[in-house]
This record gives sequence, structure tokens and C-alpha cells, in this order.
Amino acid sequence: GGKGRVATRTKEEDFVKSLFIANSHDTILCFSNVGKVYWLRVFQLPQAGRMARGRPLVNLLPLKKGEQITAVLPLNGFDQGRYIFMATRDGTVKKCALEKFSRQRTVGLRALELAETDELVGVGLTDGDSDILLFSSSGKAIRFAESDVREMGRTARGVRGIALKTGQSVISMIIVANDSKDYQVLVATEHGYGKRTELAGFPAKRRGGQGVIAIKVEGRNGALVGAELVSDIDELMLITDGGRLVRTRITEISTLGRNTQGVRLISLRDGENLVSIGGVDEANGADNGTTGGQAN
Repeated sequence: GGKGRVATRTKEEDFVKSLFIANSHDTILCFSNVGKVYWLRVFQLPQAGRMARGRPLVNLLPLKKGEQITAVLPLNGFDQGRYIFMATRDGTVKKCALEKFSRQRTVGLRALELAETDELVGVGLTDGDSDILLFSSSGKAIRFAESDVREMGRTARGVRGIALKTGQSVISMIIVANDSKDYQVLVATEHGYGKRTELAGFPAKRRGGQGVIAIKVEGRNGALVGAELVSDIDELMLITDGGRLVRTRITEISTLGRNTQGVRLISLRDGENLVSIGGVDEANGADNGTTGGQAN
């Protein structure tokens, strides 16, 4: 429930959307709202202090007018047998072999076909035998086996991952590996509330359903804005649309059942909303989970 401090200075119309930790020689795949992917090496990014605004990605990538980066994925290689799994705001999912993205092009490559009103919200790496968790703004989540989604080409549009009602959207995706059974799911809402829930509390279903309740969003909570896979040794970054950041230990956040409202995670100012969260592994300083979300 702390107030936090400024994480980065933003322009009035801008806000911090994602936060991750990477090594200087890693590759960052940058996925845009029009379904293209671009490559950046971490050392190509300008290094700046905490109070600096940073450099616009449009000055680092050949983005067209109206094109924006909506998801980023840091990589340390393009190994065979791994896949890039993508989820869009309208509930579409797609799986593509990682090696199909190994040949860099300065003008970018098509990652998937998107409807005019759709955009990417989550990108993650899988091993072909993972589970997928999709979270909607309505506070619901669906868990299904990665094998429910066949491998597709780069330009394919994908298949239905979760059924959404009018006005709802997918806000986060979590990749659940076989060694993740002891982890918990942390969810957060736009008014600064959230909780932890045991991963086992999310039953596996077939893709395409409406899912189960992850957190109640009625009343004080507001819409769901983020979800992360966490463990007791992790810490959590919470980012507001005012550019403020709070870092808190996961053990300080209550563990509750799915069908509950949660507790206060951050104290917000008038008119301020929570817009993004990111899990940080305290043991090695690495970012947990996927982007887009997520921290995303």
C-alpha cells in the first residue's frame, strides 16, 4: 500500500507500460500493433538514469505512421524446439516456431495477421508442453494446454483462446511450464487491489471457453489490468499511469481464493490508475513470466 517513487519521467499523454530485465547481448523481439516483429539488441538501447524519459522507439525502429510497439520479448537465442506463443486483445492465440524469427530484417517481419480493431497483448516462449493462462478485463481466466493450439506459420491469424463478451478484452497471458506447480498467480486491478491465488486453483479446460473467476471486479476494484506467475522469493513492480512505481515483496501480499476481491497493493492519487505490473525474481534479478502485458 506504499506511495512509491518516480520510476521514469513521462510526457502528459504518455505512461509506462512494461518493465523487464535483460542482459546487454540479449535480443529483444518487438511486436507491433499491426502484427509485425522487429529486432533490437539490448546494447543498442540508450542507458539512462531513473529520472530520464528515454528515447522513443520510433527513433530506433522503422515504424510506420500509426504503428506502435505493444509487446516485447527478450531472448538469449533461437533454439529449435521452442515456440513463440501470442495472444491478442480480442482473445485470439497463435503458436509459431521460434526459429522462424531467427532471420532478422531491418524492415521487420509479419508475425501474425490482426483484425483492424485487434492488437497483441501477450507474447511468451514455450517448450511445446506448457499450459496457457489468459486473463480478461472482466476478472476471468482460462487455462488450457498449449497442445490445443497447433503450430502455425508467421502470417496465420490464429484461433480462439477465450470467449469474450462485448466490452471485454484480454489483458494478460501467462505461460505455465511443467515446473511451475509450486507457483502462484498474482492479479491486480486498476484501482490498486490484488491478491495471490494458488496455481492449482485454476483448472485446465479446453480453449475457447469463458473461463473462471480470477478476482471480483465489481465495486472498489475496477477492471483487471495485470496477472503474473510468482513465488515467495519474488518481488512485484506496480506501475501507474502517472509514472510512479512501487516495489513490494510477494510475501506481503495475501493469498486468497479465486472468488474474492483481494487487498490494497498500492495507494493511488485522485484520478490515478494502476496500468501495469511485473514480477521480479529476487534470487537472480530476472523478470518472471511473459510480457504484455504482460509487465507487459
